[in-house]
Amino acid sequence: MDRSPLYDTFARAPVSFVRGEGCWLETDDGRRMLDFSSGVAVNSLGHAHPKLAAVLSEQAGKLWHVSNLYRIPEQERLARLLCDATFAEKVFFANSGAEAVECAIKTARRYQFVSGHPERTGIITFAGAFHGRTLATLAATGNPKYLEGFGPTPEGFDQVPLGDLKAVEAAITAETAAIMIEPIQGEGGIRLVSGRFLRDLRELADRLGLLLVFDEVQTGIGRTGKLFAYEWSGVTPDIMTSAKGIGSGFPLGACLATAEAAKGMTPGTHGSTFGGNPLACAVGAAVVEIVKAPEFLEHVRSMGLYLKQQLAAVVDDHPDLVAEVRGEGLHIGVRCIVPVGDVAAAMRYQDLLGVAAGENVIRLIPPLIVTRAEIDEAVGRFDRALAALSTAKPG
Repeated sequence: MDRSPLYDTFARAPVSFVRGEGCWLETDDGRRMLDFSSGVAVNSLGHAHPKLAAVLSEQAGKLWHVSNLYRIPEQERLARLLCDATFAEKVFFANSGAEAVECAIKTARRYQFVSGHPERTGIITFAGAFHGRTLATLAATGNPKYLEGFGPTPEGFDQVPLGDLKAVEAAITAETAAIMIEPIQGEGGIRLVSGRFLRDLRELADRLGLLLVFDEVQTGIGRTGKLFAYEWSGVTPDIMTSAKGIGSGFPLGACLATAEAAKGMTPGTHGSTFGGNPLACAVGAAVVEIVKAPEFLEHVRSMGLYLKQQLAAVVDDHPDLVAEVRGEGLHIGVRCIVPVGDVAAAMRYQDLLGVAAGENVIRLIPPLIVTRAEIDEAVGRFDRALAALSTAKPG
């Protein structure tokens, strides 16, 4: 095989896809695979969704790009949909989750600057988090293996243990601007954060003049059974990021904020050439309109509960391989005892796709349109994958 002209930054599985429909993908050698990875929680409405294809085609025939030097009606429409459905009053559109988080960081720091506290630039984050792959968002993530070899780490980020309020309080100084947290850590292994802890962070931020930032790049747009995961706790952030599912595969990110939190983001303080272009926002608006419907979110909750129940039985049958089902809605993980890479490979052999995460967890995060029959099929394949691993184990 010829050497790939691509950067060697991905350990790619030996499979490639040529088409998809709903929760299914077809490979170039004719295999039909059940997609419980959703492009890492991206394909919220599955593959080749007819409404999204029609919206994208219609917009592509009218206008692709004009830049943010001018008003973009599609962008304003999507921003209004998001604001009407959430706490937010202002939205900035980007192309990715990392860009959305960068905007959140800048928004928090700029807020403190215009509020008369330019010294407040520090952001408290949490062990096990993942906030993106830019230098700043990697510094916010705090994982040394992602930072190695890239020179000086941007300053201004302090990681503390997840769920440890005393550690948060101890980390706050006169230079702290904000606290940033994922309501559920996705890349960290589908680690749920208690509503009590989020409420404590809200009280702490209010008392000390800090901003509370929720990173919902992975948990937002219906993934947990609410439009955004913060709704489960009743805690409202000042700033929130969104990406992944918001475009259902079309690159799109967003930073949402209250008008107060965004007051420092004045002309010239931030920008994006491609962010919020007509193509992305036309698709994003169609996605949000579908997902925010109460009956759609009820479907996600129902299917999520069913998936967890079915997986629990499989876990009980393979206690030497897997140990725990965790998650909310269709944001589900199974903690593995054997290496998660072995589980993912065994699943692919059964034509089932999942995604590895921290804490040796395999994520099962199907498109939100998944049916009960498809869950039954996926769980059956997962069971067979584990059975094959059990047979292959020595001794």
